Amino acid sequence: MSKLTPKIILEGTRLTHKTDIAFALNEHPRIVGPRKYQYHSPLISAEWCTFTNFPWGRGPINFAPEEESLALETYQTWVQLFELNRYYSWIVDRFHISTQVYQAAQGREYDFRWLEQRLMALGFCVVLLTRTPDSFEAARQERLKVSGNPAQYDDLSPFIAEQGTFRARVEASLLPHIEIDVSNFDLDAICGRIADWMEVERLLEMG
Repeated sequence: MSKLTPKIILEGTRLTHKTDIAFALNEHPRIVGPRKYQYHSPLISAEWCTFTNFPWGRGPINFAPEEESLALETYQTWVQLFELNRYYSWIVDRFHISTQVYQAAQGREYDFRWLEQRLMALGFCVVLLTRTPDSFEAARQERLKVSGNPAQYDDLSPFIAEQGTFRARVEASLLPHIEIDVSNFDLDAICGRIADWMEVERLLEMG
């Protein structure tokens, strides 16, 4: 059978099930191929707070101005790793578009065209996950059952407003992209729709 080498970046604001979908895609037979047992497969995120030694700190998305060079070098390192290991699957739970959205809100713009050109050559695509404004409250109630930092969900209005910013950034991206509404969360259906789109766009295999 053909070797599947999907490269997917999941983007979107909070409460859009990015991580749930990332884990599901990373084991989905139409995305990564059938598996008879579980084994290591890369799932990475720019949301990791790797620049600070305390929880919910800073990283490649929400870095401080003095950490700019660290953040950009992190992206340089990630894309080089992707290039060195191009014939494998990579599922990314938030990446450079999240950085653009966050940093622009702080008044700082970052042009990641150089990064997208290299990602495009590897077959990366973007899946933007969104939900209707009236569905955020139910999603918040579910998240509060497991969240270690519930205060971040006290005000939902920034997440609702942020969706338009994410949409504009994704539409301006060089990478192939699709938007999927997760308001009525159905994990199997969402993964199936992503697989359908990637098959049509020929994004599952790399020649």
